[in-house]
Amino acid sequence: MRVLIIEDNPRMAEAIERGLTEHEYEVKVSHSGFEGEDLAAGAAWDLIILDLMLPDRDGVDVCRNLRRRAIDTPILMLTALSTTDDKVAGLDAGADDYLTKPFDFPELLARVRALLRRGDATEGRRINCEDLELDLYARTAKRGEATYELSNKEFALLEYLMRNPNRTLSRAQIAEGVWDMNFEPGSNVIDVYVSSLRKKIDRGYEKELIHTVKGAGYRFGAMN
Repeated sequence: MRVLIIEDNPRMAEAIERGLTEHEYEVKVSHSGFEGEDLAAGAAWDLIILDLMLPDRDGVDVCRNLRRRAIDTPILMLTALSTTDDKVAGLDAGADDYLTKPFDFPELLARVRALLRRGDATEGRRINCEDLELDLYARTAKRGEATYELSNKEFALLEYLMRNPNRTLSRAQIAEGVWDMNFEPGSNVIDVYVSSLRKKIDRGYEKELIHTVKGAGYRFGAMN
C-alpha cells in the first residue's frame, strides 16, 4: 500500500513515515502544499495524509484542488486545530477523515486501515492511453493482444508517464517521481529503463508512445 504524507513538520513527518514503514507501507513525504498536490496527482496512492497548516498554502485548498482534479484517493487530514468549524471545513473540502494533533500512532494506524478498507473501490484498476493498458493490480502492461510483465521500476516509470500524458518530463522530474532521489547528471539509469520499456510496449507498433524531447526529457502519448 502506497501512502503520501504532506506534512511540513520534519519530526512529525519522519515519525509517521517510520511507523508506517515498519508496518510495511510504502511511504513518500512532501513538506509543502504545492509539491504535495503535484505528487498526489502524478502517481497512484492508496492514501494521502495531509496536514491542514502548510507553509505555502492551506491544506484545505490542497484537498479541494485534488477533488476538483478528480483525485479520489482517501485523504486523512491532520491538524492542531480542534474546533468543529475547522473539521467541517476539511470534510467539506473532500477529506475522508480528521485527526487532531497530538495523537497516538496506534490511533493514526487504525484510521489508516479503516480508510484503506473504505477506499478499496475508489482507485480504478487500469490506466489506459491509446491501445496501451496498465493493470495496477497485476502490475502488467497490455498492448493489443500482447501482455508484458514489468519489473518494479519499469512499472513505476510507466505509471508515472501514463499519469502525465502529453507533458514533457525532465529527467530530474522522473527521478524524483519514480526513484525518489535527486537526479545525477552523469547517470543514465533513466535512459536504460526508458529503453527497456520501449522494447516492451513500443517496438513493432505503428504508434510510438514514448518520445525523446531533445535536451528536455521525455513525453508520453501518441504523436498527432
